[in-house]
Amino acid sequence: MTNKITKCSLRILVAGGGVTGQALAFWLTRGGHQVTVIERFPALRASGAQVDLRGQGIEAVERMGLLDTVRSRLVDEAGVAFVNSRGKPKATIMANTSGKGRQTLTSEYEIMRGDLVRILHDAAKDGAAYVFGKSVDGFDQDDRQVTAHFSDGTSGAYDVLIGADGQGSRIRRALLPEGFDPYWRVGIHMAYWFVPRIASDSNIRDTYMVPGGRQIMRRSHDPAETQVYFVMREESAEASAIHRAPVERQQDFWAGRFRDAGWQTERFIAGMETSPFFYSQEIAQVRTATWSQGRVALAGDAAHCASPYSGMGISGGLVGAYVLAGEINRHADDLPTALANYDSVLRPFIDEIQAQVNPRLLRVGMPMNKRAISAFQAVTALACLLRIPDLTARFAKEERGGDWQLPDYPSLPQRSRVEASS
Repeated sequence: MTNKITKCSLRILVAGGGVTGQALAFWLTRGGHQVTVIERFPALRASGAQVDLRGQGIEAVERMGLLDTVRSRLVDEAGVAFVNSRGKPKATIMANTSGKGRQTLTSEYEIMRGDLVRILHDAAKDGAAYVFGKSVDGFDQDDRQVTAHFSDGTSGAYDVLIGADGQGSRIRRALLPEGFDPYWRVGIHMAYWFVPRIASDSNIRDTYMVPGGRQIMRRSHDPAETQVYFVMREESAEASAIHRAPVERQQDFWAGRFRDAGWQTERFIAGMETSPFFYSQEIAQVRTATWSQGRVALAGDAAHCASPYSGMGISGGLVGAYVLAGEINRHADDLPTALANYDSVLRPFIDEIQAQVNPRLLRVGMPMNKRAISAFQAVTALACLLRIPDLTARFAKEERGGDWQLPDYPSLPQRSRVEASS
């Protein structure tokens, strides 16, 4: 007589329908679990600025069998130019499209966040349930289940709750000790929005340095729209608090900080009012000693935000979702082991990508006066003339995630690099 092994199917609630939440839904449903994704926005949040995939993040998408779909939606960004107040390039670093080495400032895989969310959602939606316009406001748990309390006053019981609700995670706030500050700040702030594209907006990302540790970036992702980024060095209570203010106050703050900057600043400030969205944030990493407690786990930016300057924020979320889901799928009948493995397997990778953010180097790229700006541009121009960025990228042995390798989870259907590229 043959004993039939029944795979344990868990009821899993994923809080947050962004990149990490969609990736979790994809992998967990393939493990046979009942997955519900709850998103506080009233519809799929398929918006946001340009993001990139690098290193292990590319491989994570490849294992989903979605790399060709991602390639079909890539943004045409050929490189990064450092321009003067007349928009004239002083130095240009092109993307590394050789397929060898590591990426430069521009990745070979640049894509709009909204397009990536839609791709992941289309791949996951048939296996998972989605609830929009509602959020998890709190939870209680015991040895048998976790009860999530929702914003509409209802509650629901699950075997696992995963907080994939971003850098400002409510799940993390409830999980960690009161008063614990998970943020590692670098004294830099950023705002971004869209403006109508004009004829001079090319497929090269323009970076304009302004005295006072300020920077303006312009990049264009389609024939109709251009992305604008205002970035500045500032360590003040006002700058840290502005990101929680109403959007109108945020826009006034950023306009006031940059109104004297020159170049195309007037055009960019005027475009704030008609932009389909406006986002303001402090550049920070999320660093905690634990990513789980009992039946509740954190994933993506909620667990280990690496910041935009790591170049691995999206990739980190995709890799983290793959590892967390893989461990839950492999140890569905032993959740403590699954979550302990999630931490031990993933943390070396996260430590590596978070270490890529060096505040001193960031400050070098955001000079305080005209002389320092001129020196930066001169050195960068000479390096480009000697092809140093190109050669360094092509012959580099590792991407930003180091030599850490994605683990294999045999219980999941995965495509190899050879299969995905054939």
